[in-house]
Amino acid sequence: MEKAMLVTDDVSTSLASSSQQPPNWVQDAVFYQIFPDRFRRSEGSLARKEHAFQPWGSPPSRTGFQGGDLDGIREKLDYLQELGVTALYLNPVFASAANHRYHTYDYYAVDPLLGGNDALRRLLDDVHARGMRIVLDAVFNHVGRGFWAFHHVCESMEQSPYRDWFRIRGYPLRPYTTPEAGNCNYEAWWGLPELPKLNVDNPVVQDYLLDVARHWIDFGIDGWRLDVPEEIGTPGFWERFRTVVKGASNDAYIVGELWGTGRGWLDGDRCDGITNYELGRLALGFFARDSLPAEGISISGYAVPGLEAAAFAGRVEKMLKTHAWEYALASLNYLDSHDMPRIHHLAGGDAGAVRLMLAFQMTMPGAPIIYYGTEVGITGAGDPACRKAFPWHQPETWDHDLLSHIRWLVQLRREHEVLRRGYCIQLRARDAVFAFKRTWHGRIALVVFNAGRSDTRVQLTNVGGTVEHFTLTDARDSSALRCIDGQFEPVHVPGRDVRIFTGREDRPPST
Repeated sequence: MEKAMLVTDDVSTSLASSSQQPPNWVQDAVFYQIFPDRFRRSEGSLARKEHAFQPWGSPPSRTGFQGGDLDGIREKLDYLQELGVTALYLNPVFASAANHRYHTYDYYAVDPLLGGNDALRRLLDDVHARGMRIVLDAVFNHVGRGFWAFHHVCESMEQSPYRDWFRIRGYPLRPYTTPEAGNCNYEAWWGLPELPKLNVDNPVVQDYLLDVARHWIDFGIDGWRLDVPEEIGTPGFWERFRTVVKGASNDAYIVGELWGTGRGWLDGDRCDGITNYELGRLALGFFARDSLPAEGISISGYAVPGLEAAAFAGRVEKMLKTHAWEYALASLNYLDSHDMPRIHHLAGGDAGAVRLMLAFQMTMPGAPIIYYGTEVGITGAGDPACRKAFPWHQPETWDHDLLSHIRWLVQLRREHEVLRRGYCIQLRARDAVFAFKRTWHGRIALVVFNAGRSDTRVQLTNVGGTVEHFTLTDARDSSALRCIDGQFEPVHVPGRDVRIFTGREDRPPST
């Protein structure tokens, strides 16, 4: 029996107004996440900066800098376009003393080590000339100890006019804790003294942050990824944020970093999408279940058990039904990121599982996002190992087969609108097989996964419509999927592989 994973015909009208709709371009995008310090050190920076940084490709550390910069990203735009990337998400770029730059010092200044504001201008101009987009990281919950307003309070204490920008429990401030001095005496994110938490309840702080958001949209960025937005509990702040950002550009994208379901964040008044880590957790649990320990694993506090096909299908269905259809299409489908171990590490080196997970990511509803280096096989456990430098200097270490696989998947997604916008219907979930179809205005894609290690033949009997009217070809070799006696021939799927068929339904003219 056919099992609908999503309502199909009327979901496109579920949002009341255009102001609630996510930007149309996101549905068609393939994102690429870049940790700027570790992606590429520009050629022009070598002579003047070589002495200042750790050697490129040296073991990553929590505090060390390897010198990646924005001009380095610009120099590799050809590579990214060849991969099929259409949008970049950059981890924070503003002035900071941390290699990850989540410790903001100045929201109006791109870090000089990244090239400053001029480098961002050059990158934006080149990206936009190629028809690509850039989304920046909005870290508005907390700042660094070097943030100008916090520094002012450290110097002037209770006399500082900026004292109400923070939640201070006593003076003198203790920004650097020692056993003798005691813990920090102000509210800090996770109690870390280097991360003073902003008092967003203060209307002056709100106005400051909203001006920052508007400033960079006016500068030309294409959206914001909201860092830990749930940590800011000020009523109405994110609604105001959306109004300001959309007022500057209705085409701007707002995506919230939410590790759970994101309920309450995709109702048309806050975000356009969420960071859909659930997709990656489910993919890992099903496609790499043989490589997981019997008790499963935990990623950022979320359990990842091994999943059989039926349980996997049920959780995929639940995931896709959580939000309105437009938001499912506009959320970012994650497999890994800077906040978790690399997917190659999580899969225990199971290359077949990784290939299947990438195929799942590229064929499901939502915008896929590739963490830099995943495409060439970079591996590593949690921070800092998941933040290695991209091995431009060691192409012999690249997994070129995986790179070709991802390029093929991205090209397939680009060529077939049904894989970007189509409704999703589950067809089979049994043993090691998971199959679904996507349909869009007479176009169809059939996707059949075999997570097992043995070849299998899958009979799809519930595709819908009149089978004789379908014209379907294998996306890999262009062979036709034949119709025999009113049903499709069984689909042969090798172990640890996926078959993808695309085509159309040719209905005879009505009489």
